Amino acid sequence: MSEPSFPSVALGATARERIRAMATSKVREVANAGFGVEGIRRFWFGEGDQPTAPFIREAAMAALTEGRTFYTHNQGTAELRAALNTYLTDLHRRPFDDDAVSVTSAGVSALMVTMQAILDPGDRVVAVTPVWPNLTEMPQILGAEVVRVGLEPKGGRWTLDLDRLLAAITPGTRLLLINSPNNPSGWTLEAGDREAILDHCRRLGVWILTDDVYERVSFGAADDRGVTTAPSFLALTNDDDRVVSINSFSKAWRMTGWRLGWIVAPRALREDLGKLLEYNTSCAPDFVQVAGVAALQGGEALVEALRLEMLGKRDRVLAGLSRLPGVETTTADGGMYAFFRLAGHDDSLAVAKRLIAEAKLGLAPGAAFGDEGEGWLRWCFATTDEALDDGLARLERWLG
Repeated sequence: MSEPSFPSVALGATARERIRAMATSKVREVANAGFGVEGIRRFWFGEGDQPTAPFIREAAMAALTEGRTFYTHNQGTAELRAALNTYLTDLHRRPFDDDAVSVTSAGVSALMVTMQAILDPGDRVVAVTPVWPNLTEMPQILGAEVVRVGLEPKGGRWTLDLDRLLAAITPGTRLLLINSPNNPSGWTLEAGDREAILDHCRRLGVWILTDDVYERVSFGAADDRGVTTAPSFLALTNDDDRVVSINSFSKAWRMTGWRLGWIVAPRALREDLGKLLEYNTSCAPDFVQVAGVAALQGGEALVEALRLEMLGKRDRVLAGLSRLPGVETTTADGGMYAFFRLAGHDDSLAVAKRLIAEAKLGLAPGAAFGDEGEGWLRWCFATTDEALDDGLARLERWLG
């Protein structure tokens, strides 16, 4: 009897072809080039330099002392989900179902779990870009195809061509991705555009997934309550609309390392999100969720203070950049980034690496956020005024 034959397998080719073809993060590539460089100023990551507020840390430490180190419900503890429900109801002035919110281990996990629930291989996804690369890479990991609709810099701000976006959302589109306020540009969706986008997607049965992590770091006008927040689809939707909002404690509450986020989803999706959370992370740590409750119940003044601080730092950096020759700036309407470009420097990755080597200045290359960002640089201004001023001085000297 002859031996059975088997197809030959290439040794070492262990990952799927789609994964092997993915590009690594250009922000991380620049950061890796800068790690170990003595005296470098680091403005490349989207993270502030201040630790989480003491009362939030103390709540988590108390929970650890009590022994709250066990598994919780897949979709979060009852106390955190109730606190989030109260927060969302107050912020968006509409009631939410008791089970509308699912707690996740980080906002990035919330994005992936939601896309796993919605997307099949070959699905068409429309994304407003430039944008944090995780948003556009995740659908491709799942086998979906991404169509980019680029923002454009006009009059000193990044703007959306609404007609072009609506034309891109065809009957064959499964999902629309919007990050507002936007990382890296600071673009913020205008309140009046929400209705047109929502009505169009309702007619076609298209899902809307919004990354709202910067919604409280908004520089628009306060409402009649004195609350400032970016325009949100949640204020217009009901519990049956195909709209999912992703958020996180990372930015507005200075809790990046805690890895705690949440999903607001329609009724039809919630049970399946629970299944996927079990198979992804099971649940967020109990003591971390206790910190989330403390942040929501005692952190509103903290959020407003951070927003005002970021507004002041935005103006400080933009004023400094505008004084430099050959620098084109755009004004962010939210977030914690200045997005600008230098005349004669069109390769953003190359210039970011040169700035590390020649000026000890660490900035993120715009190409990391897609072709629309090529030639631009992102500066995270969530740090001290001293560091910002020194960074501006280094850039000025480098420009000569």
